Amino acid sequence: MPFDSLKKEVVNILNQSDKQLNQRLTNICELLQSQIDYYNWVGFYFAEHSTKTLHLKAFAGEPTDHTVIPFGKGICGQVAESHQNFVVPDVQSQDNYIACSLNVKAEIVVPLFKDGLNIGQIDIDSHTPDPFTAEDERFLEWINENVAKNI
Repeated sequence: MPFDSLKKEVVNILNQSDKQLNQRLTNICELLQSQIDYYNWVGFYFAEHSTKTLHLKAFAGEPTDHTVIPFGKGICGQVAESHQNFVVPDVQSQDNYIACSLNVKAEIVVPLFKDGLNIGQIDIDSHTPDPFTAEDERFLEWINENVAKNI
């Protein structure tokens, strides 16, 4: 796993204060999607608490129609309500799964907190069945902690 080497690159991206936050988030998505072979789609959704919806702000991978997701719907919507990591080894086994692509076999969603409030999440889709480990979770939590410092 290249997680340790990627951390330095993520910090470098986040420190590019001459770029807007959405551009830095897109660059992080592109980095992860290009460097981790089973990260086939990487995106950041941010919560709009007044409407109880998540809004896609940055991503790398195939375009998606799911740019707005209601709280409670799909894996992302469930994380918006549970405030817990959600690792799905087989998306076909989930009743409340929103299919983005027939190629997606697994998904991991990790909430992003700022000052104790769940403000969004990082979402990873994989074409590989059951690829995510506790190491992925810790890495994505680390990314979100560092993103929160820049918001």
